[in-house]
Amino acid sequence: MTVRGAPLIGVSAAYGMALAARRDTALGSLHQAADLLAATRPTAVNLRWALDRCLDLVRHLADSEREAALRAFAVTLADDDVEQCRHIGVSGLDLIRDIAARTDRPVQVMTHCNAGRLACIELGTATSPVYLARKEGIDVHVWVSETRPRNQGAALTAWELGDAGVPHTLVVDNAAGHLLMNGMVDLVIVGADRVAANGDTANKIGTSLKAYAASVAGVPFYVALPWSTFDRACPDGGSIPIEERDEDEVLVVNGGPVGPASTPARNWGFDVTRAKFVTGFLTPSGRLLAEELALYAPR
Repeated sequence: MTVRGAPLIGVSAAYGMALAARRDTALGSLHQAADLLAATRPTAVNLRWALDRCLDLVRHLADSEREAALRAFAVTLADDDVEQCRHIGVSGLDLIRDIAARTDRPVQVMTHCNAGRLACIELGTATSPVYLARKEGIDVHVWVSETRPRNQGAALTAWELGDAGVPHTLVVDNAAGHLLMNGMVDLVIVGADRVAANGDTANKIGTSLKAYAASVAGVPFYVALPWSTFDRACPDGGSIPIEERDEDEVLVVNGGPVGPASTPARNWGFDVTRAKFVTGFLTPSGRLLAEELALYAPR
C-alpha cells in the first residue's frame, strides 16, 4: 500500500522492472521480478498490463540493451498517463459545464477513494474533470468519502483537493445515501481498478453502494479510467479477483481495538459495480457506454 491507485501501480511496476534489470538483465531473472511484482496487488489490472508490456519489450533485446529500454519505457508510460488523464478530464468536463449552466450554485460532485494525482501521475482520473472545470472558472464542490478502512479519501483526496484550492467536504462513507437522496449531489465520478469487457467495474469497497443509491436517486454515476484499466480478457465482474486484506485494518483504529478481541473481521479491499448501474465511462477516447468500451479500447 505504499503505492496506491491503479495507474500509478502500473507505472511503478515499469520502474520496478527497470530497477530489476539494473541488478540482472537475464530474461529469466526479469520474469521472476515480474512475477514478484504481479503478486502484490491482484485486483488492479494495470499492474499485469504494464508487466506484460515490459516483458514483451525485452524478449528480443540483447542483455546489454534491456535496462535502458525498460527505463525509457517507464518514462514513456508515465508521460502517457498524464496525457490520458487530461483526455479523461475533457471527457467529463461537459458534464460539469452543463450542470453549471442550469444551476446558480457550485456543481456538487461526489467521489470515492482516491483517483487523483497521488493515484496517477498528474491530474488523476476521477478528479481530472474537476480540475479542468476549476481552471475554466466553474465553481465545483466535492463530497469526499472517508473510504474506510484505509481512509484514502480522508488522507489523500482531501489533501489533494485542499492543496489545489478546490472546495470540498469530508463525509463518512455511510452518508452517501443521505446526500444523494436529498438532492445534495449532481454527479458521482469514481475511478476504477479494473473494468471488465462488459463494463462491470471493480473499485474500492463501498463504490457499489454509491452506484445503487445514485441509481435510485436519479443521479448520474460515471467511472473514469485510462485504457490500461480496461481488461478485454475479463468477461464480467464475476471474473475479477478481489483482494482481501488483513483484518487488523478493520479491527484496529489509531493503535487500539474497536471491538471485542474474540470478534473476527473480513476485509475485502474492492467491490464490483455492475455495468447496468454505471451511467457512462470517462475514457481517453471520450464519454462511452459500457457496450462501446471494447470498440474503442486499444488492442
